[in-house]
Amino acid sequence: MPNFLHFLFPGHVGPEHTQDLRIVLAAVCTLALYTILYRENPIFRFFEHLFIGVGAGYTAQYLVATILEPEWRKPLFVDHQWWRLPMLLVGLMFYFIYFRRTAWIARLALLGLLALNAGTTFKGFVTEQFPQVAASFKSPVVLNAASHPDLYRSISNTVFIVSLLSVMSYFFFSVEHKGPLARSARLGRWIAMLAFGAIFATTIMARVSLFIGRASFLIFDFAYHFLGLTIPGTTPPAH
Repeated sequence: MPNFLHFLFPGHVGPEHTQDLRIVLAAVCTLALYTILYRENPIFRFFEHLFIGVGAGYTAQYLVATILEPEWRKPLFVDHQWWRLPMLLVGLMFYFIYFRRTAWIARLALLGLLALNAGTTFKGFVTEQFPQVAASFKSPVVLNAASHPDLYRSISNTVFIVSLLSVMSYFFFSVEHKGPLARSARLGRWIAMLAFGAIFATTIMARVSLFIGRASFLIFDFAYHFLGLTIPGTTPPAH
């Protein structure tokens, strides 16, 4: 890396040159990935594979640094916590799935894991979902501290109750949707579509936020601070 930095930046190589190299690499990777907006091309494919490879390498390093080293190697061989050995053996049982004659050993470990996950999931459902179910029982008439009707909260609770019952009626298939049930189910379908649309819009907002971050980086960090270019109508932030 120092020789490469000396090639790019003749003379003394300092921390500022390392930061410049990071900006250049980040800008090149960003622009290369955005070439997919034009069409499928070898440049995008190369940087796509590079991104996946870097992600896989980072994940492997993260597992070693956060699980294998602090949870297994150090407790076993440094702190001598030998009671962890049975858990290690259970984990190794999963690798028997690659051998036909010993695959049943992996199934035993998988059975224990599924049972543990089932118990954990049920506990989470009881502790997280039950309070939500209990909170859905709202009164359509809410009184304030002076024992007068609170108009805003009363209307809010009424809208919530109507939305809840209508959406539930839409997914109630034990009885044919006729008469009042059909009208309630139709209202529930519209309310569900509005909710799904709001969720989708939130997802789009998150993606736009990511794009704004990348565009801000290309305009200010790369084009302005690194290349010295200015864009009319923009005020670059302090760097």
